[in-house]
Amino acid sequence: MTDFLVIGECVADIVRVPGRADVAHPGGSPANVAYGLARLGRPVTLLTQLGRDPMGALIGAHLRSAGVRVLTDGRPEVRTPTAVVSLDGEGRASYAFDFDWTLRAVEPPAAPRHVHLGSVAAVREPGAATVVALAERLGADASVSYDPNIRPALSGDRAGALARVERCVALSDLVKASDEDLAWLYPGEPVERVAARWLAAGPAVVVVTRGGDGAVGFTRSAEVARPAVRTTVVDTVGAGDSFMSATLDALAARSLLGAPARAALAALDGPALAEVLAQAALAAAVTVSRAGANPPDAAELRERQG
Repeated sequence: MTDFLVIGECVADIVRVPGRADVAHPGGSPANVAYGLARLGRPVTLLTQLGRDPMGALIGAHLRSAGVRVLTDGRPEVRTPTAVVSLDGEGRASYAFDFDWTLRAVEPPAAPRHVHLGSVAAVREPGAATVVALAERLGADASVSYDPNIRPALSGDRAGALARVERCVALSDLVKASDEDLAWLYPGEPVERVAARWLAAGPAVVVVTRGGDGAVGFTRSAEVARPAVRTTVVDTVGAGDSFMSATLDALAARSLLGAPARAALAALDGPALAEVLAQAALAAAVTVSRAGANPPDAAELRERQG
């Protein structure tokens, strides 16, 4: 059994800042989560698609440098997705994508303790059907997490996207979303109401990140707010993914992942949830303090925790 299986896309983030040359960074929300977990010392496999092109080589080398095992469906014709990431004067990112997702079913080399689904790969057909079917099957013996990480340009119509997102929510034990995700999915609806709806659908824990305003975590018995860690922001690329990987690492350290731990995860109390959010917030702060999706490793995170 391996600790983590992450299923989802790799994307080459071509960062564009006015007055500077473009710089390509390995990215894609699920790939960033896998990379972050490996940096924190967790054995992790990423099931994805990578083209046999320079961007695919860049991303593959990046992932393997941290210890991520990269598993693909073997399609020779795929092109590595790209996203032109334009940063404004405050480091906030907007995206323009060149993206296809056609993942075929692949049997993981080992049964995972935990499965993480992310972003475009869980909602964009035809590959999304493969992702969801695999998560449903593996979820009998593994816990599941999900981050919708909405990209409106790739999500299709809102009603269809919402149905696909809610299907992923229902098969998950933990869901992390940003307030921007929720604003697009449920315009005008309070975060607390969405969290309650999602908890009723199945997850034990729902976490909502709020950028510079921190994050709030919900269980069926607790609600915990955590402020953001103050830092100098270089850019926000990968911040939410770093938050996600650090959340999973913190839960794994407390033996709260895996199908046998579902009851314990459901019983997570407010103080323990606050500790998990504190670690995740710190990891995100480290990530935004430097360029690209560059999360901390385990030693750096321990040092910053003091």
